Amino acid sequence: MSKTAVLLINVGTPDEPKVKAVRRYLRQFLNDRRVIDLPWVLQKILVNLIIVPFRAPKSTKLYKRLWTPEGSPLVTNTLELQKKLQEKRAKDTDFFIAMRYQNPSIAKALQSIKQEQYDKIIILPLFPQYASSTSGTAIQAVWKYISKWNVIPTVETISQFYDHPAFIDAFARKVKAYQPQDYDHVLFSYHGLPNRQLEKTHPGVAVSSCHCTEEMPAHGNFCYKATCYETTRQLAGRLGLTKNSYSTSFQSRLSRNWMTPFTDKTLIKLVNKGQKRVLVAAPAFVTDCLETTVEIGYEYQKMFIEKGGEKLVMVESLNADNEWAGAIFKIIDLRNKSLLSGK
Repeated sequence: MSKTAVLLINVGTPDEPKVKAVRRYLRQFLNDRRVIDLPWVLQKILVNLIIVPFRAPKSTKLYKRLWTPEGSPLVTNTLELQKKLQEKRAKDTDFFIAMRYQNPSIAKALQSIKQEQYDKIIILPLFPQYASSTSGTAIQAVWKYISKWNVIPTVETISQFYDHPAFIDAFARKVKAYQPQDYDHVLFSYHGLPNRQLEKTHPGVAVSSCHCTEEMPAHGNFCYKATCYETTRQLAGRLGLTKNSYSTSFQSRLSRNWMTPFTDKTLIKLVNKGQKRVLVAAPAFVTDCLETTVEIGYEYQKMFIEKGGEKLVMVESLNADNEWAGAIFKIIDLRNKSLLSGK
């Protein structure tokens, strides 16, 4: 009987909220050539001599705020999701999880897959919208190991699923539970990227000439900007939101030369326009993490109230919801018709 291994990959997290562990995580993360795509020498100087030494202590404080008694929510929720998928899987299919950075590692997951001699591997990075610095680096890391195997099984990759109806439905149900009609505005916030990485998505087209915010797609199905806006449009449609009741923004910027509009600046503009009750959803994240729970749920919320806002609520991500587990089976079913056991 043919056996299939499904490998779910999330971004990763420090092993513990301590400076040494955070420093180790940041080094691995920021030295990735797909994350910071500067000339090699400049990247090494910037990351190892400037960013990591100064950022690690500050980031550690944020991770302490995020941490639960069980550990990092990114890991615990992904493990719980794997458990639910295993319970519903077909007998000839197994689900594995890995983090692109730190643990549980891709190397360890693939070693287990190799030992069990699966006939097929399905790689599913848990990033709805493709970006080189997320899905791209996860896929590349997997192939780094598989390419050295003597026997390479059938390997299939799902690069993105931002417009899959099952994902849209699951996320829309999550947002709907917060009664968006009770808010002045719904803001869909996505992780930003440097503008130069957007330009690489469709070479020869400057970011200022990218019209993907208006039409999907103007420059190809892998324009990150386009897929974010399309996700927003589909979610707004499922939720029945009127045109002026929602908008899209981008968070976690490291400089001015990142995707705009910025989420924090957008929130301030909303307050200034009298929209003081805002619901924020982050459809680029399927698992709650530092960017959702702390950056928006704590830091931006505090800023919003200080600027005169009355209420800012962060929508919980999909995490290990039953609907999300079911959606994953449907996403994979585009290529595989018999992974679900029918339980």
